[in-house]
Amino acid sequence: MKQRQHWLIMLCILTFLNVTAQEKKRFKIHTIAFYNLENLFDTINDTTKFDERSPIMEMKANRAEVYKKKVHNMARVIADIGSDVTHNTPAIIGVSEIENREVLEDVVNDPFLLQKDYGIVHFHSPDVRGIDVGLLYQKSLFTPIYTSSHELKIYDDLTRKRRYTRDQLLVSGKLEGEMIHIIVSHWPSRSGGEARSRPKRIAAAKLTKRIMDSLQSIDPYAKIFTMGDFNDNPTNASIKDILKAKKDRKDVGLKGIYNPMEAMAKKGLGSNAYRDSWSLFDQILITKPLLEKDYSSFRFYKAGIFGKNYLINKKGRWKGYPFRSFADGGFTNGFSDHFPVYVYVIKEVK
Repeated sequence: MKQRQHWLIMLCILTFLNVTAQEKKRFKIHTIAFYNLENLFDTINDTTKFDERSPIMEMKANRAEVYKKKVHNMARVIADIGSDVTHNTPAIIGVSEIENREVLEDVVNDPFLLQKDYGIVHFHSPDVRGIDVGLLYQKSLFTPIYTSSHELKIYDDLTRKRRYTRDQLLVSGKLEGEMIHIIVSHWPSRSGGEARSRPKRIAAAKLTKRIMDSLQSIDPYAKIFTMGDFNDNPTNASIKDILKAKKDRKDVGLKGIYNPMEAMAKKGLGSNAYRDSWSLFDQILITKPLLEKDYSSFRFYKAGIFGKNYLINKKGRWKGYPFRSFADGGFTNGFSDHFPVYVYVIKEVK
């Protein structure tokens, strides 16, 4: 009798465990990221632009060796973003401060990334220094369907001469069969002061908003990731008044935008530092359909700033800052003056 009771109890336990295992949901997860690669220029002088002003071109010796190390360091960081959670490199990553397609080819062919078979989307911008934005994607996970470059026209306040800057990149495609859209930007800097340069970033935000509006006019439920080095914080007018990005998910309407980075900025977190003050210029914004609770398709899960210990300067006057590649006219063997930022997207696996 006791033996029979024992087996009945064991059967109940096994049945319970089996039901619990079946009820436990499983999710697929991917990283979508953005990284300012800090002056990733090659060693060839391009006479059509002022690339000789780049740190690597200003060096008098060892350019080829420095370039190789710089590329390797960039690939190392990209390979690491989100890997603790996804056990994979980013499915998609937008980049800025790159000179051309060739430097991106060198990055994706580095041993850290070669096996992932990354594709590249890149257009040349009219930026006076010759710096562009681009997009890298794992070919096995994402398929671009439509790509376009959008020109930002801004003018000097006094002379009314045009100031040539970075175009904005739009890539629409399918992430494991689901349509998404990625806008990659590097808005005008704060050169000359924040207030004086503000109209340039307002103009950049208006261009970004037009791109988003065009996508949402076709599909109000478009899943859009707007990423970049905006040279503005989440609370600046370009983000709050032009893009109308919201800090709280509950406030986001159908065609609205959610900025998960604003809460981080409120806590004093940042992606770059200047004069002992942190800013969160690097951001990824998302549209309402990515916030829904139905995980039968990819939805937003979490956002973060990728600031691992090796990316932080350990000594000197820049202690605690992002460990940049170039300082005081030389190569530090560091990484970038910006931390990468990322979001995770998840989907329930049946």
